[in-house]
Amino acid sequence: MYRLLKQEGRARRGEFETPHGTVQTPVFMNVGTQGAIKGALSACDLKNIGCQVELSNTYHLHVRPGDGLIKELGGLHKFMNWDGPILTDSGGFQIFSLAQLRKIKEEGVSFNSHVDGRHIFMGPEESMQIQSNLGSDIAMAFDECIKIPSPRDYVEKSCARTYRWLQRCKTALAECNSREDAVNPGQMLFGINQGAVFHDIRIDHMKKIAELDLPGYAIGGLAVGESHQEMYDTIEAVEEYMPKDKPRYLMGVGTPGNIIESVARGVDFFDCVMPARNGRHGHLFTWKGIINIKNEKYAKDLLPIDPDCDCPVCRSYSRAYLRHLFKAEEMLAMRFAVMHNLYFYNKLMERIRLSLEQDSFDSFRREYSEILDKRI
Repeated sequence: MYRLLKQEGRARRGEFETPHGTVQTPVFMNVGTQGAIKGALSACDLKNIGCQVELSNTYHLHVRPGDGLIKELGGLHKFMNWDGPILTDSGGFQIFSLAQLRKIKEEGVSFNSHVDGRHIFMGPEESMQIQSNLGSDIAMAFDECIKIPSPRDYVEKSCARTYRWLQRCKTALAECNSREDAVNPGQMLFGINQGAVFHDIRIDHMKKIAELDLPGYAIGGLAVGESHQEMYDTIEAVEEYMPKDKPRYLMGVGTPGNIIESVARGVDFFDCVMPARNGRHGHLFTWKGIINIKNEKYAKDLLPIDPDCDCPVCRSYSRAYLRHLFKAEEMLAMRFAVMHNLYFYNKLMERIRLSLEQDSFDSFRREYSEILDKRI
């Protein structure tokens, strides 16, 4: 259940109840694709850096270690020792981005695993069963992530099929939740809006999936090559038709500036591999912009990564030490950098929520929307 607590323009401050706790929104979900954050962060670390929701990947966990094994061991929460909310994506994006050979039919998608080449078939029913086995709190619908640009005719046919798949997802998850051995019988389905950058297709698709009265809705298929302005324009076009009493999730986005601008357009949930991926390469977010800690100018710098940050790394270590760790190729370098970046993202969301509570989001947006994405 979603509660809207405050609104400033289109920006929303809310709460979303799940079987494993209440999520304060807007929220950034920390991406632990295979049940772990790349960069050697544990579930305990996630607690310490303010993570509210952990996100894992249906496709990757199905391939290894296997969703059946995870169910046998008590579900994903128990498996990775995380007691907060978990969202699992449906595997659709990975199938369309990783699988070399794939064949799309009405029933679903046939493809070869990128790990061992074995043949896999996944459709709405299979995706829901896998996510049910994992026992996440939010299960994402199985959809096709359409390339941008794509021909209009193809986008229309794909959206129509994605809608039919969503209807099947709803039926399949309800059936999974009704079983006595369901890992998480309160698991909720989020539908996904598609349509590339064709606003009329997006709106028509959003209207249709809204009629299914699902617990939440996502805008998918963005941040895949279109410009930032095209993305913002698409969000604005779709948001008007998204249910006001349900959370909105913008999938795979993005930079701190993208997040602030999307909150301003009515989005509640975000996820992106960027903070962890950039951290592993030494690119660190600060309240004055992005630094590359590997640069020579930090060799003797005894300041923390960001003097305005109180994360565990900034409280104890210098830029000089972190740069040394990267140059020495120590694993600790990645761990510290990813920890800092994820803490920064979680703190960014906390400050956004506070600004909405204090009716000062507009001034926060003016101060930080551009500066946070700039490289120092």
